Amino acid sequence: MRETISSAIEARQVGNRVVVIGLTAIVAVLVLAGVLLFLNLPDANAFNTRVERLFVETDLTSQAEIRLLEILAQSGTQFEAVFTSYRLIIFVLLVFATAMLVAAVALLVMLVALNRRMGRIERKGIEVNSLVISRDQNAVMLNGFEFKLTQAAMETLAVLAEARMDDDVLSGAQIEAVISGRTEADCDEAAGATRIKRLRDTLGNQMVSELLVKNIARRGYVLAIDKDVIRMV
Repeated sequence: MRETISSAIEARQVGNRVVVIGLTAIVAVLVLAGVLLFLNLPDANAFNTRVERLFVETDLTSQAEIRLLEILAQSGTQFEAVFTSYRLIIFVLLVFATAMLVAAVALLVMLVALNRRMGRIERKGIEVNSLVISRDQNAVMLNGFEFKLTQAAMETLAVLAEARMDDDVLSGAQIEAVISGRTEADCDEAAGATRIKRLRDTLGNQMVSELLVKNIARRGYVLAIDKDVIRMV
């Protein structure tokens, strides 16, 4: 049992490390792509540099030529402002894409883990860490959640709990015999089955009730939980 628990813990730890490494790799790849993109973008001041060289290398005499170069310089300044805003937009989009991709991967991992957990529940029954039965208050605490039961449902659940602690499986007739105080021969199998149905109806949640109270073919009914988690108060 300890080896199984240890293997499960190790598998979960390995899975967590794989997820962390995968997310880190995704972020690193996107950061590297962003850095390479920004390094290969043209210089926003390149246009102004060319105009400045034109001022220095060209002997301008007419007023029209000087005015043309002034217009070019103004255009270069506007181009630099626009290009700077484009750089900011690209940076924001990269950050947004990184966040969305990381969120998508994290959500996918959560869905896979949830599906695996639901698969284990379907195969093994509900995982109960504690089951506290309070006869005085007609209540049961299941994994910290309180359920109010009727007197009849409480009697049925108490009988099943005591049987589970003794590793017994009770038929419907045996359940009816224990509750009613009659002999098993005088009790009907259908009466016990009716008590089980009422208990499940009282619990309400279909998944909880169906997985908590198991019906073993040709043997009877049993609580599908570890007997060590049961407490009777």
